[in-house]
Amino acid sequence: MKKNLSTKKPKTLLPWVEKYRPASVTDLAHQEEVTRAMQGAIATGSLPHLLFYGPPGTGKTSCILAVARDIYGPNFYKKRILELNASDDRGIGVVREKIKKFAETAVTKNPDPKFPCPSYKIIILDEADLMTSEAQSALRRIIEDNSSTTRFCIICNYITKIIEPLSSRCVKFRFKPISEEAQVGRLEYICQQEGLVYEKPALFNLVQITEGDMRRSVNLLQSIGLLFDREISEDGVIEISGMVPEKEMNKVFAAYKNGSIDGLIKVVDELLLEGFSPEQIINQYFEAILNDGNINEVKKCRILEKISACEASLNEGGRDDLQLYNLFSSSLSILTKPL
Repeated sequence: MKKNLSTKKPKTLLPWVEKYRPASVTDLAHQEEVTRAMQGAIATGSLPHLLFYGPPGTGKTSCILAVARDIYGPNFYKKRILELNASDDRGIGVVREKIKKFAETAVTKNPDPKFPCPSYKIIILDEADLMTSEAQSALRRIIEDNSSTTRFCIICNYITKIIEPLSSRCVKFRFKPISEEAQVGRLEYICQQEGLVYEKPALFNLVQITEGDMRRSVNLLQSIGLLFDREISEDGVIEISGMVPEKEMNKVFAAYKNGSIDGLIKVVDELLLEGFSPEQIINQYFEAILNDGNINEVKKCRILEKISACEASLNEGGRDDLQLYNLFSSSLSILTKPL
C-alpha cells in the first residue's frame, strides 16, 4: 500500500543527510546510553575527552555536532569546533600544525547566555582509526598539554586501531547499529516531509540492504525519490541499491541442480553484463547459503571458506569473472560430493 501523508515540497537544496541530521542530542535515534551520558555532560558543562566507535552511519559524528550545538548554541558552535577527517589529514604534520594551532588559540566570550558555553573548544577527529601510529602518539601529547582549553572527540569504526595510550585518555562510547524499526520510522518521517509517495515494505527492504547504516539509507532514499519521480517502491529500491533480484540469484542454484559448469559460467556472465557488482553478488550468495536449511552444516562451512577466499582475491585485484567462476564451480563440487 502506497502512502503520501504530506504534500510539502523541499525548502532547501541541502542533501537529505545534512537536512535531517539531528540538531540536538535528544533527536539522536537508538543510542539511549550515549544520549543520557551526553545530556548529563551538557547540563553540567563538563565534557571529557570522548572516543566514539561503532559501524558507519550510526550517528557518531551527528552526536558530537549535536552536543556542540547544545553547549555553544546553534549560531555560535562552529567557532568553537574544529572538524577534521583523519582519513585525509592523517599525518603527523597535520597533528602538529592544524590541531596544535587550534588547541592553543584563545577562547572568545559567548554572546548567548542561554547556553552553558564552557571555556573550552572541541576538536573532532573523524575516521581516526586511519591515522598513522606516529600521528596518534603526537596527538596524545597535545591532549595532555591542552586539556584545560580543548576537548577532543575521536571517532572511529574500529577501536582496536587506536593506540592504547590515546584511547585510555578518553571516555569510550560504542554506537550500535540502528534497529530496523527506528530506521524505517525516520525514513517515513523524511518521506512525509519531502512529500514522497512510498510503500512501507520498500522502506524495510532499503533498511535491510544498508545493514544499520542510516546515512546510506537516507542517501539511497533521496536517489530513489529523484530517479522515480518522488515514488519509493520495492523495484526502485532494488534498482538503485544495486541489489541482485532474487530471480537472478536463483539461476545460480538452478545451474547447481543441473550440475552444469557451462550453465554457471553463463549465469556469471549475465550477472556481470547486467552491471551487478561482484561484491553484491557475493554478499547475497553468502546470505543465501547461510540461510539455506537444506545444505549440510559442514558443506556450508566449506562454501563460506570459498567465499572468503574469493573476496580476498577480488581485493587483491583478481578478475571479477574468473573469481566468480571459481567460487560457483567450487561450491558445485562441494554440494554434489558426499561428505
